[in-house]
Amino acid sequence: MKAWECVRKITDEAIPRRLAEDEQTWDAMKEVEAQVDFMLRLYWDSHVPGSYAPESLMLASIQAVENQGKVVENGLAYYDEGKAALEAGDMVTLHRVTAKLKYRVNTAKKDMAHSYWRTEHYEEFHEFAAESRFPDSMACDVSGNRFWDQTYAGWLAQIIGAAYGTALEGYTTEQLGKTFGKLDEYVREPNTMNDDITYELAFLNAFDHSGYQVTSKEIAAEWMALVPAGWSAEQIALDNIRMGIMPPESGRLYNPFNEWIGAQMRGAICGMAAPGNPKLAAELAWKDGEVSHISNGIMGEVFNAMLVAMAYERHDLRVMLREVIEGLPKESEYTRIVQFALNQCAVHEDWRDAWKSCEEKVKRYNWIHAYPNAAAEVIALWYGNGNFDETIVLSGKLGQDVDCNAAQILSVLGIMNGLSAIPERWKEPFANDRLETYVRSMKEMTIRSLTDWTVTAVRKAKEEADNRDGRETAK
Repeated sequence: MKAWECVRKITDEAIPRRLAEDEQTWDAMKEVEAQVDFMLRLYWDSHVPGSYAPESLMLASIQAVENQGKVVENGLAYYDEGKAALEAGDMVTLHRVTAKLKYRVNTAKKDMAHSYWRTEHYEEFHEFAAESRFPDSMACDVSGNRFWDQTYAGWLAQIIGAAYGTALEGYTTEQLGKTFGKLDEYVREPNTMNDDITYELAFLNAFDHSGYQVTSKEIAAEWMALVPAGWSAEQIALDNIRMGIMPPESGRLYNPFNEWIGAQMRGAICGMAAPGNPKLAAELAWKDGEVSHISNGIMGEVFNAMLVAMAYERHDLRVMLREVIEGLPKESEYTRIVQFALNQCAVHEDWRDAWKSCEEKVKRYNWIHAYPNAAAEVIALWYGNGNFDETIVLSGKLGQDVDCNAAQILSVLGIMNGLSAIPERWKEPFANDRLETYVRSMKEMTIRSLTDWTVTAVRKAKEEADNRDGRETAK
C-alpha cells in the first residue's frame, strides 16, 4: 500500500461530527503561545538552574559567531532593540527582532583577517586522525572485577564533580572566592540533576545496541528518544534531529554554539567504552560529538575521552596530560589553547599565576565555550596532580562551567586511583546509590546499575569486535 492510499483510507472512513464550542481545541493555542513566549524569554534572558548565573543565549550567539571569525551585521543594535522589547513585555516586537537577529547570526559573513581562519579545522575523524599522534593503546582486561571497580569509581567521581560544580558554574574565580571562600565542600545540598550525564546515557544506549560499530545517526536517534530538551548547541541539534536533519549536519546547521562545551562535557563515557585505547576512545567521541558540534568543539570531547581511556592503565597524570596535548593536531585552535595552558603550568609554581594568564588568553570567549573550560581542566589536572581533594576544589576555584569540568576530570581520577582515593565527605551524600535524571525511561537509577550496564555493554562490544576480527583473519 502506498502512503496516499493509507491517507485516502483514513479520509474515506472519517465520519463528520458537529463539535460543541468546548470541543474545538482552539484554546490549546493559548497554551502553545505561552510556552513559545516563555522559551523565547529564556533565550534572551535566563539564569542557570543550579547556580543562578545570568546568561543570554541571544547575546552569546553573536559572541560565538564572532569567535568563529564572522561578522554579525548590526548584531548589537538588534540585540539592544530586542532587550528593550523584552523589558517592556512587547512579545510581538521581540519575536520579530529575534527572527531578524537570528537570520544575521546564521548568515554572518566570514572575516578572513580573523585569527580563526589561520588555524586548521577538521570536518571528519580521518582528517583529525591524520594530523594526530595518539598515545599507545594498552591492554585492559574488561572481564574481571578490577574493570568494574574502576568504572564504578569513575561514575561516582563524575557524579560528585557534577553535583559540586552545578552550584558554582557561570562565575569567575574572583567572585567565587569572595562569596564561598575555600570551596572545600559542597556549597549546598548536592543532587544528581544536571544535563552533563544526560547525553552520556543516550550514547551508552546506542553503544549497548551497536558496540564499536555505533554511528552518529544512531546516537542522534537516542537523543530524540530519550532527551526532552537541551540548551544551546544541544537544543539546536535536537531541533534539527526532530526535523530529520542527522549528523553531521545536525551539529553544523544554524548552530552558533557548536564549539561550546556541550561535547567536551560528555567525553568520559567514550573513554569508559574504550578502556586503555585512546585512539578508539577518540573515534567514539568524534561520532558522539558531531551530533551537536564541529571541529574544535568535537576536539574537546576527544581530549576528555582519551584521558579517561588512558586512566584505566596509566598512573602518571602529568605525563598523560602532556602526551595527549602534544599529540593533538598542531595547527588547530583548540590545541593552541590547551598547549598554552600546559605551558603556563610549566612556568608557574602557583596555579593562580597560570590561571591569570589563561583568563587573559580566553577572555573573549563565553564561559560555556570549550576553550576557557579546556584551559581550566588542564590547570586543575596539573596542579591537582592526582589528588582528588585538591583537584575538585581547584576546579571550583577556577570557575567557568564548573560542573562539566569537575565531572570529566574527576572521572579520570576515579578510574585511575580507585574508590578509596575519594574522601568520604564527597561520597557521603551519594551513599544511598540513587541517581536521578530527566532522561526518558531512566529518571530513577542507581550508580551501581549504571556501572553494571556500562561494564556489560563494553564486554559485549569487545567480544563482538574480537569475533569480527577473527572472521576477518580467517578470510
